[in-house]
Amino acid sequence: MSDTIPTTAAAASADESAAATAETARIGSRNRLAISILLVSTFVVILNETIMSVAVPQLMDDLGIQASAAQWLTTAFLLTMAIVIPITGFLLQRFSTRSVFIAAMSLFSAGTLIAAIAPGFEVLLVARVVQAMGTAIMIPLLFTTVLTLVPEQSRGRVMGNISIVISVAPAVGPTISGLILNVLDWRWMFIIVLPIGIIALILGIVRIPNVSEPRATPLDMVSVVLSAIGFGGLVYGLSGLGETEGGIANALVWAPLAFGAIGFTLFVLRQLKLQQRNIALLDLRTFASKPFAMSIVMIMISMVALFGTIILLPIYTQRVLGLDALTTGLMLLPGGLVMGLLAPFVGRFYDKHGPTVLVVPGSIIVSSALWVMTMFGVDTALWMVVGAHVMLSIGLALLFTPLFTSGLASIKPSLYSHGSATVSTVQQLAGAVGIAVFITVMTARENALVSGGSSVLDATAAGIHSAFVCGAIISLIAIPVSFFIRKPASNGAPVPVGH
Repeated sequence: MSDTIPTTAAAASADESAAATAETARIGSRNRLAISILLVSTFVVILNETIMSVAVPQLMDDLGIQASAAQWLTTAFLLTMAIVIPITGFLLQRFSTRSVFIAAMSLFSAGTLIAAIAPGFEVLLVARVVQAMGTAIMIPLLFTTVLTLVPEQSRGRVMGNISIVISVAPAVGPTISGLILNVLDWRWMFIIVLPIGIIALILGIVRIPNVSEPRATPLDMVSVVLSAIGFGGLVYGLSGLGETEGGIANALVWAPLAFGAIGFTLFVLRQLKLQQRNIALLDLRTFASKPFAMSIVMIMISMVALFGTIILLPIYTQRVLGLDALTTGLMLLPGGLVMGLLAPFVGRFYDKHGPTVLVVPGSIIVSSALWVMTMFGVDTALWMVVGAHVMLSIGLALLFTPLFTSGLASIKPSLYSHGSATVSTVQQLAGAVGIAVFITVMTARENALVSGGSSVLDATAAGIHSAFVCGAIISLIAIPVSFFIRKPASNGAPVPVGH
């Protein structure tokens, strides 16, 4: 009898252990599926951020609009993102994960449908705004979910997949756009994406878990207004630098920048006050973490390089080298593929060795690639253009995963949603800065040379050269900063998963 009791207890313990292992495997499988759905959804929504760049000439012809109006299809997208993203920290705390996902993908799918059937420019512009609202929510949602579900020792690998989404999607947007426009109408850019968005929405409704418990967080409307004025004004003003006639000398450019700067300053001051009561719209205590703050600096510089190059290379290849949209898109494809292929390996390397051994060479490679681009001229061989873009993509692949992972992992779990919103906001602002700086420098130099009697071709090539010189100089800042990026101390296990 005495032997039977221990044996029975051991058997019960073994059954409990087996049941626990099975439950862990089930939750692990569910979490992997949820993250996969989020990754695919986020890739699709971010793809639309740059897919319009190559389509501008066709849109101008089909819709009967000027280039300045067509550019608003991208500017309005960026502007909406900048306004909505700071609010996502509140949304992720106030509502369940599944509810936020459904709202984001519903908005994106609705915007995509409206764009596909838009009868004119005004409706298409509204569609882009609706799309951007969904996109703005998806990026912080993905970051927060991964930080909550994935153990720290495995985050590098998963963040590598996020890097594919964040960096490759905008990089291959022009390629996909060029391929579609070569054989189909511009509406097909949205028609092809729509079923993917709807399928992701349906899968998310069924499979996305709630990774945190919603809590009654008050929404400070003053912060919302200041956020819209601040971030919206900055992005609008920066976008206008390269688009407004007269460039930096035009008061129409500086007015929104001034309002944006004032609004941004007041927004920061109000958050510092509200965060003392834990009710800030965007909690800035994330910056108390040195790794997070240093990573943000590096992310800003990287995004300036990425978006500045994405906007400038198609202009260079089409206006200077005389390539068509399809060839331009295909030329950018190798870099995007290289970045995507490298990201998972970079993530695994980060998990083993930390960020420093990745970000130091990465920052050097990015800067070197931009300096190579300063040598582009009217007779540059295409292989050199492709090679420089691939080189830039390799450098960025070495940067994004360790920066996202080490930066966000260094903050407290209670601040994950705010950290994710901050990273996403910085990405949009830096992207706007990159586009503004590159286009403004190019335009100013080009106009000066044309006024002096130079040919348009030579003036454009010289303007692009000046823009790349400016970008290359900015990239030098990242090299010394990269030595300060370290793997943060452990923050503990992921937050328990809700229902």
